Amino acid sequence: MRPTDPRFTGIGLGLRAPLAEAIVHRAPPSLRWLEVSPENHVNRGGSFVRMLHEARAKFPLVTHGLTMCPGSTDPLDRAYLTDLAAFVRAVEAPWHSDHLCFGHRDGVFLHDLLPIPFTRDAAAHTAARVREAMAALPVPFALENLSWYAHPGEAELDEAAFIRAVLDASGAWLMLDVNNVYVNARNHGFDAREFIDALPLDRVVQMHVAGHLVAEHGFRIDTHGEPVCDDVYDLLHYALRRTGPVPVLLERDHNPPPWEALVDELDRLDAIWRDATGVTP
Repeated sequence: MRPTDPRFTGIGLGLRAPLAEAIVHRAPPSLRWLEVSPENHVNRGGSFVRMLHEARAKFPLVTHGLTMCPGSTDPLDRAYLTDLAAFVRAVEAPWHSDHLCFGHRDGVFLHDLLPIPFTRDAAAHTAARVREAMAALPVPFALENLSWYAHPGEAELDEAAFIRAVLDASGAWLMLDVNNVYVNARNHGFDAREFIDALPLDRVVQMHVAGHLVAEHGFRIDTHGEPVCDDVYDLLHYALRRTGPVPVLLERDHNPPPWEALVDELDRLDAIWRDATGVTP
């Protein structure tokens, strides 16, 4: 059964330092929960401790990781998993998520979320590492579909089939990033709605939406630094009609707009969520 938590319904926002004061003191009714990246807070003090404490006093928190990189070949970092498990317990997150990606080799972290080859061997390798990570975590674990710009090598599976293979073999859940689906569909020439239909939608525990940059010749780059475009709003509505009322997060990590403009995005997402699900948060 899909993990749920009554505290997490409707629209959330990523807790980022430039937005923290406004989130705590000027949050609109449409903002109901926050997502926090443990890497931004574990073993850090000062303003990061204060920011997290103030946010927890007003909102429930869910965690989203940045550095597990389960498709990588190095052994999983046991110290990292220990710290992560403690952090997840401390903030009472209902689940934890991270990216379905490759990110380090031979002890070198590449500081990027790189695609895993869409092969059966890579799916089996990744699923085994995901199972190892899940055994160390106190809550359900979800994988986020990636935005990617070139495939490493020859693919045996399409992306949706690769995602299904990893989830089936690992037992993990799915963090559906709607913007990533749209960016990939435009860049690689497939139908975004057909891609969503091909995913195991009963395994979606949460969604992400974000803005992206339209570069030269229409190439799309996932930045989390622009407003959400109309097509992504429309695709979110379609996805929610298929999944039902799973929580949706707005990611705005760079180039934050005036708070009033961000509130407008939250309010628009809230209206879409209510219309698509028929639920009042």
